[in-house]
Amino acid sequence: MIQTPYYLIDKAGLLRNLEKIAYVRERSGAKALLALKCFATWCVFDFMRDYMDGTTSSSLNEVRLGQERFGKETHAYSVAYADYEIDEVISHADKIIFNSISQLERFADRSAGIVRGLRLNPQISSSGFDLADPARPFSRLGEWDVEKVAGVMDRVSGFMIHNNCENADFALFDRMLGDIEQKFGALLQRAEWVSLGGGIHFTGEDYPLDRFADRLKAFSQTHGVQVYLEPGEATVTHSTTLETTVLDTLFNGKNLAVVDASIEAHMLDLLIYRESARVRPNEGPHRYMVCGKSCLAGDIFGEFDFPEALNIGDRVSIQDAAGYTMVKKNWFNGVKMPAIAVKELDGAITPVREFTYLDYEQSLS
Repeated sequence: MIQTPYYLIDKAGLLRNLEKIAYVRERSGAKALLALKCFATWCVFDFMRDYMDGTTSSSLNEVRLGQERFGKETHAYSVAYADYEIDEVISHADKIIFNSISQLERFADRSAGIVRGLRLNPQISSSGFDLADPARPFSRLGEWDVEKVAGVMDRVSGFMIHNNCENADFALFDRMLGDIEQKFGALLQRAEWVSLGGGIHFTGEDYPLDRFADRLKAFSQTHGVQVYLEPGEATVTHSTTLETTVLDTLFNGKNLAVVDASIEAHMLDLLIYRESARVRPNEGPHRYMVCGKSCLAGDIFGEFDFPEALNIGDRVSIQDAAGYTMVKKNWFNGVKMPAIAVKELDGAITPVREFTYLDYEQSLS
């Protein structure tokens, strides 16, 4: 038995997503890079490697992790590179993507020996959250002036365009891609490759995979470019849970259950976006507000229905604990960091990593 809390990565859940990614790659000719900003738990990289083409990153640490632990093709991107890190970034990357013309020009000489790209901002997106909208007013994420970008085409061979966010609507994706073609068509014709980023929920149920793949293929053929996708959440959705145990129950106008994990420390993205966690099953006559054990008053996973009354020692399994979750875990309140375990395809559960007081101590100074 593994002591809770722990993240449980189910390889069968991963496989369902990876097989869809592989199908899109085969039908469309697009390449798929794991977005490490979303999921970087490298104990399953060996399992994922056969279904994907490499990784894409947002920092020096991520590009190094991708190159050393995943291998294959490695893309480096950052909102801004520092002088002290640019050479090491390049040493781990196959392609480097600059966020701005200013950064491209600043590091033109030092990056002359590597394939270079530039981020474009089409000024449209699918995001329903201003916090996550790359096309929000006054956005710093990418260049939008076609004439300015045309002036540096001798220094780049491709582009990264990331403007989807939890987009499960193929028609919206198709429409925005058409807008991109209309705005940047002249630039695309001069490019060799284009990354369309992540945020496209094409591994979800009932998503029209054939139409999606055919649209990618048509885009590639029309503009003569190699298309890349950067699936993060689409790779790991419905694959991982946060396993917790009830430590206490009380009533304060509502039935409350306190578990041995924390939304602020272990599922921070839910707190940031004011979203509820999910549990399974979420049905029955006994409704509880499931609360975290940190001192934050709003450390609440959500309200859920259970078939039986919760008691101390009962297990509560929090769903979708992979994307933008494990990469954001922290030591708030010094709360025990969840261990990491993997559920193999045969059902066996393998402990991978446990965190100790020493990990907490050494994360500080």
